[in-house]
Amino acid sequence: MQKVVGIIGGMGPLATVDLMKKVISYTPATRDQDHIHIIADNFSQIPDRTTAILGKGVDPCPYMIQSAQRLEKAGADFLVIACNTAHFFFESVKKSVHIPILHMPVETAKFLKENHFKKVGLLATDGTINTKLYQHSCQNYDIEVIEPDMVMQKEVMDGIYAIKGGKSAKGFMSISTVANNLIEAGAEAIIAGCTEIPLVLRSSDEMIIIDPTEILAKTIIKIANETGKSAQLV
Repeated sequence: MQKVVGIIGGMGPLATVDLMKKVISYTPATRDQDHIHIIADNFSQIPDRTTAILGKGVDPCPYMIQSAQRLEKAGADFLVIACNTAHFFFESVKKSVHIPILHMPVETAKFLKENHFKKVGLLATDGTINTKLYQHSCQNYDIEVIEPDMVMQKEVMDGIYAIKGGKSAKGFMSISTVANNLIEAGAEAIIAGCTEIPLVLRSSDEMIIIDPTEILAKTIIKIANETGKSAQLV
């Protein structure tokens, strides 16, 4: 029987919809009934993750735990978090439920290793950069991560919040500038390490964009369709 996935969402709402859309798009379905059962908690009241990590805001972890437990109670067999920065709170949320949770940065690092990338650039929030979520995951697979400098990182944050505010064109301008800078610094590809970034930045002939949301979506499909002893949740 197909497994039910629960999405801890709302961080932000567009990123949650993007993940759901990708799961639906990549599922090899010929009828409605072939699609994966998704339960999404678009809990946009979860406090900002970056400001909390930087010690300037409300702790989002209790809210994420509420969401995880709500999804488990609703019947989810496993969970995912539709926000990169929120993975800083992964272990606490994982301990609060009795079902597994997929870890997006880890799944991304596995993908990079499988596709023989050695050096990548990282576009992400201050929170994700500072907590080394992607750096540590990639280091475990001998992949070097190039980060923006302080000036460029401010551009990234301005771009992310512009996208969250519905100003996609402004967000693209800020983020694409930094992405090009990282490519010039030797990055073979760019990790779009914030779920808002793939909404405006796509791969081109000049640049490979690694979309963790896409990788997570494909992993969801694989896990949901595994059965019996072959089903391995991480």
